[in-house]
Amino acid sequence: MSTNSMRAQILVCCLIAVSVAACNPFDPKPEPAAIANATYASGDYKIGPEDVLEIIVWRNQDLSKTITVRPDGKISLPLIGDVQAVGLTPDQLTKEIVNRLKEYKENPNVSVVVQQVNSYGVFVLGEVAHPGKYQLKSFTSVLQAVSLAGGFTPYAAKSKMFLLRKLPDKDGEIRIPIDYDEIVSGEDSTHNAILIPGDTLVVP
Repeated sequence: MSTNSMRAQILVCCLIAVSVAACNPFDPKPEPAAIANATYASGDYKIGPEDVLEIIVWRNQDLSKTITVRPDGKISLPLIGDVQAVGLTPDQLTKEIVNRLKEYKENPNVSVVVQQVNSYGVFVLGEVAHPGKYQLKSFTSVLQAVSLAGGFTPYAAKSKMFLLRKLPDKDGEIRIPIDYDEIVSGEDSTHNAILIPGDTLVVP
């Protein structure tokens, strides 16, 4: 066989291998618990009612203030009046305030910091000592939420827990399996997902 023929056959084999790899239906997919953490990490915290915000306008003490988000979802600032805050991330609210202040100030430098979270509500239901809704003050994991609810009852199916989460900007919700044994063994800490406002943790 000539050298050119051998090279041609090798090239064909390589192309076939690449094609098969690209079409492989068994490519690994992320675990649901990993999706839960990725969903949380991919978006910043969204401001809710009663959250306490620190608004800092550089070189302008009169406009800088610490303020609580009203039940109607708005805050009120000098010069610009009411601003919708609920549903926005701190970065989004910063941009909104900057855009409004541009009418009165040249190149305003603004930062928004969530000083206190008061709208962080989650549900813990099923086989826990005290099922119900919990208002959280800081980011809380699955195990911490179970602890807040008084721990498991003797009948809890710990390996069959699941998290119900609404996806942002989408209808419906996703169901995320949570395995307690995976968490405590240290083999897969992604099951100890961080809860976000509106989550429902169910212990069958």
